Amino acid sequence: MTIQLNEFLESRKQRIEEAMPEYIEQLHAPKTLKEAMNYSLAAGGKRIRPILVLALLHTYKQPEDAGIATACAVEMLHTYSLIHDDLPAMDNDDLRRGKPTNHKVFGEAMAILAGDGLLTQSFSLIVNDTHPSAENKIRVVSELVQAAGAEGMVGGQVADMEGEAKSLTLDELQYIHENKTAKLLGFSIISGAILAGAPEEDVEKLRQYAYHLGIAFQIRDDILDIEGNQETIGKPVGSDTTNEKTTYPSILTMQGAKVKLNDHIDYAKAALNSISVPSGLLVQICDMIAERDH
Repeated sequence: MTIQLNEFLESRKQRIEEAMPEYIEQLHAPKTLKEAMNYSLAAGGKRIRPILVLALLHTYKQPEDAGIATACAVEMLHTYSLIHDDLPAMDNDDLRRGKPTNHKVFGEAMAILAGDGLLTQSFSLIVNDTHPSAENKIRVVSELVQAAGAEGMVGGQVADMEGEAKSLTLDELQYIHENKTAKLLGFSIISGAILAGAPEEDVEKLRQYAYHLGIAFQIRDDILDIEGNQETIGKPVGSDTTNEKTTYPSILTMQGAKVKLNDHIDYAKAALNSISVPSGLLVQICDMIAERDH
């Protein structure tokens, strides 16, 4: 990674982390609910999804202020999914990013409601944003519905739960991760492109980039669940094995998973070759996804 990418990641992460609690503070809602929502938002993390929104605006040389609300929205929606994932009825995790999970601090009922609050607030941020045109707001909301709902992340989560303790095929595993992980990450890229006014030909190429980057992201997650350091990744190593989940390494072997990871990274980079603007930052993000340690 170059200094340029590191500076971009750190400065945009700071912008997102400053903006999100301001949006929560503006809510006319019970104090405990806002505390629970902010607790998980403030737990840290890569912020890769909101940063990707801003990276697309930066790539097309458009003001990044036009993407702050959408960037915060996708991080809130992602955080809601993590709160619910950690619940005893789902993955039953005690730690998230090295801190007690939301339900361990606020109780299960409040954790569910905090997740619900973040989910609905994510849509509110987009529809009340003063920067995009009404047409672009509708496009962005439609993309988010597809990425996050029954045909996207929620459907992928159901398939993931139903696949526990079963030997899945590679196609079945691919379906889970296309929907559970890749589509929401892809939303960040496509929404950023829409807000930046990217040509439709570019948007279609960026969908290919988003797909391959999302699958690569999940393969790297599977690898880190085996080879990662618990302190670095912020949760117990080996949780996929404990939960009897099929992973890319379990199907392909560790070496095969690493080859598949590199293939998807190569495909993602290739999709950028024909877009209408220089894509150096997006290429660097590919390398960051492939090499990340948390």
